[in-house]
Amino acid sequence: MEHPIFNRIEKAQKPDFGDLLTKSFDAVKALWEPALYHGLLNMLFVLPVLIAVYVPFIPMYVGILENMGNPYYNPEFDYSVAFIVGYVLVVLLFSLFIQIFSFSLVAHFYKVIRLKDIGSAEKPGSYFSYLKGNFGKIFLLNLAAMGIAVVAALLCYLPIFYVMVPLQLFAVLFTFNQDLSVSQIIKAAFKLGHKFWLIIFGIVMIASMVAQLGMIACFVGMFVTQLFVHIPIYHIYKSTIGFPEDEAEPSVGVLQ
Repeated sequence: MEHPIFNRIEKAQKPDFGDLLTKSFDAVKALWEPALYHGLLNMLFVLPVLIAVYVPFIPMYVGILENMGNPYYNPEFDYSVAFIVGYVLVVLLFSLFIQIFSFSLVAHFYKVIRLKDIGSAEKPGSYFSYLKGNFGKIFLLNLAAMGIAVVAALLCYLPIFYVMVPLQLFAVLFTFNQDLSVSQIIKAAFKLGHKFWLIIFGIVMIASMVAQLGMIACFVGMFVTQLFVHIPIYHIYKSTIGFPEDEAEPSVGVLQ
């Protein structure tokens, strides 16, 4: 028997682009503080891994800096094939590791958005609460996302513009549908993403540009704005698939 979410996607009405943007910008006032905390915590995981990734190339970078201005200097890239293959595998492993914890943080942020939206005093739990009992599912979802992105990139990059929409929906579908399997989440993401691709793509593009504004504020604002893209994704989910409890209480919705 097919999961009810697919029927809800089938019956979903086209969301209003302007309404989604308005609700998203209005919600920022209530969500900037939790967005800041989530962004800082995410950076704590990302920075050490980035440093570890670049450590093997420090001697080469130092040589380039020391010989800057020397037209006859050729940087030495004296690494064996085995080292390069091993390095690439380690980088991919580190990337997957970061994605797993970032995915859990994003899921927690979606829960915070939901609680703020309904005006609930319920505590959202620890930042990595979604890892408990879901590590395998999150691992497989991120592995699938990485595989889909790599295949799309290999196909002359054009398909990446298509798959980026359903990939953005993985986390929100996982957060509010814990009973869905990995394959069902992927299927639902592509079904919803395909149905409203242009709207979601436009929203994601605008939200991504807004997220980059944080860099203007000496990188401090970046910790707040980097999670902005998830606010319109939440409202897309709410206006298309929706929440059963909202149907029982039509007035639910503070972030409007």
